[in-house]
Amino acid sequence: MRTVSPLRTLLAGPPFIAADCYSALTARIVEEVGFKAAYMGGHATGMMHYAIPDNGVLTPTEMIEQASRVAEVISIPLIVDADQGGETVADVHRSIQRFEKAGIAGVHIEDEVATKHSAFDGPLLPIRDMQARIRAAVEARRSEDFVVIVRSDELYDVGGGGGGSVEEAVRRGVAYEEAGADVYLPTFATEEQLAAIGRAVSIPLACYGALLSGATFSLSTGWGTASAARLHRRWAAQLMEHGELPPEAFEFPGKSEAIQQYTYDAVIERWVTATERPHRPASF
Repeated sequence: MRTVSPLRTLLAGPPFIAADCYSALTARIVEEVGFKAAYMGGHATGMMHYAIPDNGVLTPTEMIEQASRVAEVISIPLIVDADQGGETVADVHRSIQRFEKAGIAGVHIEDEVATKHSAFDGPLLPIRDMQARIRAAVEARRSEDFVVIVRSDELYDVGGGGGGSVEEAVRRGVAYEEAGADVYLPTFATEEQLAAIGRAVSIPLACYGALLSGATFSLSTGWGTASAARLHRRWAAQLMEHGELPPEAFEFPGKSEAIQQYTYDAVIERWVTATERPHRPASF
């Protein structure tokens, strides 16, 4: 397994943002611009790679497959959305071990009940069952460097199954910490709600979107896939209408660096030279 910057080292330092990625290329861009961690969300990955919604239909196997490709090309920690980690504690156990083996620095598992973010307005998983899920995840990991983040959708009262109660979010945070969670992620908590939770929960807190006061890190997601899909539709429509595209449609500053073009060109040039094969300048 390759060496990565431990996510736990970041958790002990200043607050940080784990920036949106959904592929190996976008993760490398996130690293190149200077982020200390990358985040691969289920909504972004399902939409971009499988054209499916975030209803819990993206399987752990599919997510692990994509995440392993991302983790392979970056040196910063990768945090991955593991949804529920599977239907049973046995599923969670195996999923965590596979995520860890793939080089992922940490995952978040959640207390939603499938089918989530849908017409089903079901309750969240009972606390006792969620604690069992957390314990299965913690026991499955082979190294303490692997971070188990636990997400509660109690405050996600529109697309999630929660009721919007801060008191319940606190109760769940305390229970999840007792079960062994390393980080607590109360989905879409406000700064005031995060402060209330922080007074009762001693493990680090995380948030979505803007980095809020009281959060150790934020997960910034959704903008990468939206931007890529929007531009793709724009250029596809123009090509369909006009039969051609302007040069700007093909521009990607930093492309060669992002795909390590020069590294591979050099490898091939050394082989060509050493074996006295026909030689020409690199074309990119």
